[in-house]
Amino acid sequence: MTDAEIRDLLLTTRRIAVVGASDRADRPSHGVFGFLLARGYDAVPVNPALAGRTVHGVPSVAMLAQAAPLDMVDIFRRSAEAGAVVDEAIALGARSVWMQLGVVDEAAAARARAAGLVVVMDRCPAIEWRRLALPAKV
Repeated sequence: MTDAEIRDLLLTTRRIAVVGASDRADRPSHGVFGFLLARGYDAVPVNPALAGRTVHGVPSVAMLAQAAPLDMVDIFRRSAEAGAVVDEAIALGARSVWMQLGVVDEAAAARARAAGLVVVMDRCPAIEWRRLALPAKV
C-alpha cells in the first residue's frame, strides 16, 4: 500500500476490533490497543480468554461477531491463525483487515481483496501513524 492509502485508511476508520488484544502491559497488542483508543478510535478488544474483563477500561468480547459492526479488524494472531479471522471479517462486512508485524497470510489477503476489503499486512498502525505524522486524533 502507498503512504496515501494507509493515511486514508487510518483517517477514515472509526471502529476497530483488535483480535488478540491483551490485558498484559508487556504485550504489543496491549500497547497498540491503548494507542488506538488515545487516537479517538472506537476500539474493542477481542480475546476469548479475556471476555468480560477490561483492556484500557474497555470490556473485552470473546468473538469478533460481538464487536460488529466494524470498519477494521486488527489481527494480533499467528500467521497460521490469521486466515480464519480474515474470513470472519469478510463475513461480518468489515471494510479492512490489518495484519500486525510478522503476520502474513497471502491467501487470506487475496480472499479479503477479492471481497472488496482493504488489506494491510506485516505492519503496525501505531508505527505507521507516527511515521506518517498523522494528527493527534481521528
